[in-house]
Amino acid sequence: MSNFVLVPGAWLGAWAWDAVVAELRAAGHGAYALTLSGLAERAAAGAWAGQQTHVQDVVGEVERLDLRDVVLVGHSYAGIPVGQAAELIGDRLARVVFVDANVPVDGESFVAGWPEGRAMVEASIEAGGGYWPPPGAEEFAGQGLDDAAISRIVAGCTPHPGATLTEPAILARSLRELPAVYVKCLLDGEDPGPAVTDLLRSASWTLTTLNTGHWPMFSAPETLAKVLLEAGEG
Repeated sequence: MSNFVLVPGAWLGAWAWDAVVAELRAAGHGAYALTLSGLAERAAAGAWAGQQTHVQDVVGEVERLDLRDVVLVGHSYAGIPVGQAAELIGDRLARVVFVDANVPVDGESFVAGWPEGRAMVEASIEAGGGYWPPPGAEEFAGQGLDDAAISRIVAGCTPHPGATLTEPAILARSLRELPAVYVKCLLDGEDPGPAVTDLLRSASWTLTTLNTGHWPMFSAPETLAKVLLEAGEG
């Protein structure tokens, strides 16, 4: 049995994984969705949450539940704290799955890995009083989502703590050493970016593609769950 710890991307809470969690548990595995500090039901922590806060959120959940054979799953932004947490949980880790995700680069922030959008994000955080405001419904078009799913996402999103996006990642060793699967969602583009492309040259990394958009936990939860189950099997 694997224990899946699922971490949602920017603006989202544990609720985003509900359908996937149900599939994983039905298959006989442990599945634990995590809301990061400053988001959803943990929004009150937003004033002090930084990127390392989110790393410790993930590590702390694994240790609190005393989980073994852990498959850490990070979606979008959450790939950054999940990638850092993976090397901190030691032999508890079985595999890391990055779902259409950013990956941490030592000494670099989330916005540093998005040069064409950095100024826009930083300006948005400043205008949002230290938070990155969630996108409107129009931003979810063309991603394989029906109207009901878009409405649910928009209604559930909360502003994202800005410091988590601007603080640098801290890695003690290369991510190339991690057993990892990268899931690229093709409706969001086929290119995973240079950092991921480099990591995929490692023998311990594999690439899986899904013909859906950037939010597969909503657009294709059963298919995503199958990918995660395969990753858990190694």
